[in-house]
Amino acid sequence: MSNLNIHATCIVLAGAAAAFDAPKDAGILLLGESGTGKSDLALRLMERGAKLVADDRVELFARDNLLMARAPETLSGLMEVRGAGIIAQPPVAEVRVALAVEMMEIGYVPRHPEPESYTPPPELELQASAYPPLIWLAAFEASAPAKIVIASAAFARQLFYEARRR
Repeated sequence: MSNLNIHATCIVLAGAAAAFDAPKDAGILLLGESGTGKSDLALRLMERGAKLVADDRVELFARDNLLMARAPETLSGLMEVRGAGIIAQPPVAEVRVALAVEMMEIGYVPRHPEPESYTPPPELELQASAYPPLIWLAAFEASAPAKIVIASAAFARQLFYEARRR
C-alpha cells in the first residue's frame, strides 16, 4: 500500500451532514493553493459539526479500491487558524474520500459544471470507478459549507437533476 502526501485539508461531515441528510461518514478533500481558504472552510464546517481529519497536508492511500485520507503522523490533530495560530483538535484517524472540492476565485466557479471526478495520483493504483466526484467552490462564500453538504447528499443519493434531452 503506497501513501501519497499532498497539500490539502480533509474533514469528515459527521454532525454537519444533518442539514441535508448527507452521509455522516463522507470524507471531504479540500484542494487548492495556499491562501485559497481550505482551512477556513474546514473550520466553518467544523463549527457545524464536521470533524478534522487533516489540515494543510493529507496522506492519501488506497484500500479495497477506495480513496482514503488521513493526517501525516506529525500533523495529526493540528489545525492552522490564521490570526490565532496552530490549534489542537481531536482528529478522525482516517476517512473514505467521498467528495473532492477544488477552491477557486468567486468569478471563476462554473455555474452548471459537467460532472467530473477527482483523479488521484496514479501511484495510488485506483480504478477509475473509485474516483470521488469533484466540485469547484469559492471557499470564502458564506454558502460554501452548505454547498459541500448538499453536494455530498446529492452524490450519495443521486439527487442531481439532469435535463431531458430531446
